Amino acid sequence: MAHKYAAIAFTNTVRQVQQQQGSRNAYAAMDQGEDYNYLLSENEAQFIQARDSFYMASVSETGWPYVQHRGGAKGFLQVLDAQTIAFADFKGNRQYVSTGNFQGNDRVSLILMDYPNRTRLKILGRVSIVTDDWELLARLEQAHYRAVVERAFVITIEAFDWNCPQHITPRYSEAEMATVVDPLLAELEQLKRQSESPVAYPKVLGQGPLPLVISGIRQLAPRVRAYELRHKEGQALPEVRAGSHLKIPVQLPNGESVIRHYSICSNPKRRDIYEIAVQKEEQGQGGSLAIYQTFQLGLQLNCDQPANFFAMHQEQKPAVLIAGGIGITPIKAMAQFFADQSCLHSLHYAGKTTDEMAFYDRLSREFGAKLQSYTADTQRLSIKQILSTAPDNAVFYACGPQQLLDELISTAKALNIADQRIQIEAFSADSSESGKPFTARLLKSATEVQVSKDQSLLDAMLDAGIEHPHSCKTGTCRSCAVKVIEGEVDHKDQCLSPSERKTQLCPCVSRSHSDLLLLDL
Repeated sequence: MAHKYAAIAFTNTVRQVQQQQGSRNAYAAMDQGEDYNYLLSENEAQFIQARDSFYMASVSETGWPYVQHRGGAKGFLQVLDAQTIAFADFKGNRQYVSTGNFQGNDRVSLILMDYPNRTRLKILGRVSIVTDDWELLARLEQAHYRAVVERAFVITIEAFDWNCPQHITPRYSEAEMATVVDPLLAELEQLKRQSESPVAYPKVLGQGPLPLVISGIRQLAPRVRAYELRHKEGQALPEVRAGSHLKIPVQLPNGESVIRHYSICSNPKRRDIYEIAVQKEEQGQGGSLAIYQTFQLGLQLNCDQPANFFAMHQEQKPAVLIAGGIGITPIKAMAQFFADQSCLHSLHYAGKTTDEMAFYDRLSREFGAKLQSYTADTQRLSIKQILSTAPDNAVFYACGPQQLLDELISTAKALNIADQRIQIEAFSADSSESGKPFTARLLKSATEVQVSKDQSLLDAMLDAGIEHPHSCKTGTCRSCAVKVIEGEVDHKDQCLSPSERKTQLCPCVSRSHSDLLLLDL
């Protein structure tokens, strides 16, 4: 038996019921391979030691189970080694039901809950009651809790299993709520101060042909805000495919007008609204802060028509979606599209905590078991596991920080997954321009451009009088992408796929490893 939890929990009677109810085949894979799920990894150890309570079941000599709640400061349940956990039993508990049960039957079952992140870990084990190991008893004492430790419960793990989060209702402690409420209270106080000294907010921004008006604003997470956009005249909006984005005009505090690119994260079937989600970046280039300060209900944004450089496959192939942080914005719409097409295989979403993960509750309700979440204090996202367990013809879509995308590309290469099956988009780019100087030879323009070490190729071309389309200048929109004929490119963009990088570059951020680049320009 490969899965230790199944070996214990799936008795012959249980297996017969599974067969009768049609679920047996889903668990057949647990019978194969090497033994696992009885040795704790770092992932389980971190989860266990982050809990401040758990539920524990013992069995009496009458055969009745007894379920008890145990609580304490985070870390009171300690991991001693890969197969052993322990906690202190303090003086003051006068019933001794669990203690008595364990003397006759050492079997124990634990359920550890993480309600905010909708995660549950089940553990089966055997208990030893320790009263004379003073070093262990001292280790299990809790700081600032003055009760005397009477005994230690030491549990040898026989098996554990993670549960599906679908029916776990999120619940939050006072401290957890404070992480959400305190920033809102601070912002409310700031707005009150601003109301005492009214700010002249813009009424119209941008010169594009598509007049959009902000018709709704809502807070998705402490640092993420959604803006609902409707056509000024109430008309149906241009049809878009999932992965599309808008060029949003923004006015910085110094009066400068800039363009920022935001994914359309509303369901692509909707024609009445577009929705974008903006993450507040205190140390960014100022665009998100300006949006938070100046975007009000009724503001008109004259935008260009939506564009899409994150296109999806059309065949009935399974789609595996991966999002890191605010990278969920295009992935959400893609998940809704692929679900409608009955080819959504799985959606993987990683963030610090679920309360900081935009759309998390909605995605949980909409996609259920197809959604797998990963947070800092629970299980971590494993690109290798996702790629290696996906169907052989699956297409992978990812949006997130560069580290995640780099790992995806390198792991896919190691697993011999074709470039065409990997589609990526980033919400940030390495826009550093510093590097070795090089020469760009523009074939069609019959011009050579010298690019200094502190200058982008795009700026060098513009300074030389070579007009070239561009927009974000951060390597995220591909507006400036150009075909490369010869040379070794130092790619720094976050928008070209691995296959596209073989023949193209984004001159706004990418540079050259070779002394000469020959461009079809």
